[in-house]
Amino acid sequence: QVQLVESGGGLVQPGGSLRLSCLASGSIVSIYAMGWYRQAPGKERELVARITSGTIYADSVKGRFTISRDNAKNTVFLEMISLKPEDTAVYYCYANLKRVAGTWAEYWGQGTQVTVSS
Repeated sequence: QVQLVESGGGLVQPGGSLRLSCLASGSIVSIYAMGWYRQAPGKERELVARITSGTIYADSVKGRFTISRDNAKNTVFLEMISLKPEDTAVYYCYANLKRVAGTWAEYWGQGTQVTVSS
């Protein structure tokens, strides 16, 4: 059994900052990729940032969001600054990992709400 648990969402004013965290736990051998996606009301889920040995960012968050990872703790972080109302969404953690059973699989967290509003 593998679980991804996010934390750190909330309400913030435009221009503010938030830090999201996601802990992967359970029968994990290794993690290839971790990342963050988001889904705003009425829109499709989209990639925000992804980290393997390198990083990938959506154009809309480049220069404002930073993804990082603590491999020893199976944790991924998303540091968000200069937040805009259009960043409002449910943010989902993602992991592509190898389980103890020997198979690779993708997992998602339950999501954490980020609301940017004055």
